[in-house]
Amino acid sequence: MEKDLLSILDLSQEEILHLVDWSLKLKDLGNRGIPHRPLVGKTLGLLFEKPSTRTRVSFQAGMYQLGGEVIFMSPSELQIGRGETVADTARVLSRYLDIVALRTYRHETIEEFATHASIPVINALSDRFHPCQVLADLVTIQETLGNWRGIKVAFVGDGNNVAASWINLAARLNLEVVLATPPGYEPPQDTLETAQREGARVQITHDATQAVEGAQVVYTDVWVSMGQDREREERIRALAPYQVTPQLMEIAGPRAIFMHCLPAHRGEEVVDEVIDGPRSAVWDQAENRLHLQKALMLMLLEQI
Repeated sequence: MEKDLLSILDLSQEEILHLVDWSLKLKDLGNRGIPHRPLVGKTLGLLFEKPSTRTRVSFQAGMYQLGGEVIFMSPSELQIGRGETVADTARVLSRYLDIVALRTYRHETIEEFATHASIPVINALSDRFHPCQVLADLVTIQETLGNWRGIKVAFVGDGNNVAASWINLAARLNLEVVLATPPGYEPPQDTLETAQREGARVQITHDATQAVEGAQVVYTDVWVSMGQDREREERIRALAPYQVTPQLMEIAGPRAIFMHCLPAHRGEEVVDEVIDGPRSAVWDQAENRLHLQKALMLMLLEQI
């Protein structure tokens, strides 16, 4: 039976660490110009309802580097945009493709697709979770700090799909994650309860200063995600006290790094001095999406 990645909770701790190890191996091979093409003859399908820069390009480039091919599809180009069911689309695409990644507005769409697909399905972003991003972030932390064990991650801002994936990762790796967010912007309660049942060290606070104190990683994301434009003014007012500034980074400590999954709305959730500063790891994060997703495709296709 094929394995899917719909959320980080689909992976064991051993599998997560295997992915981190292989991501860094693949990055080293690439830096040394050594070809690694075990997926010749394999085809990745990308079915995206939302625009994308890093996710789309990193998956496409990664599959090409591994020797495979890619077919990009938007709903407007498929019969699903004219009323064909998600289940029927999944059954048909499973006959043509070897693996598929979906970027959707509703997480339920990915769950339904995976239920009826007979090939591995990857969540390339949904309203609930963004597992590929946070797994790549773990690669960046390992690479930058030398070890992820014993660190504190402070997530400052909206309790969105990236924050929820950090909570899932805390459940798997026993990381300390503190989320500073305004009242009403917390991640879904069921995500928190699931992580807490598994012993995750997750704390929710409304105080950004408290969250970042002693953190090795200060993380933020946009305040207005795709599909939330009608809430823009309300969100900016509520989240303004959670902007990541040089002063907030000083509270975190001299060795703390700044992370952002991008795209960044400069002047909103973060200022230029931080994202462009010497403690910013955001460009390594963006690159490591490529290496993590290559490792993920190899694992799901049983090549590593």
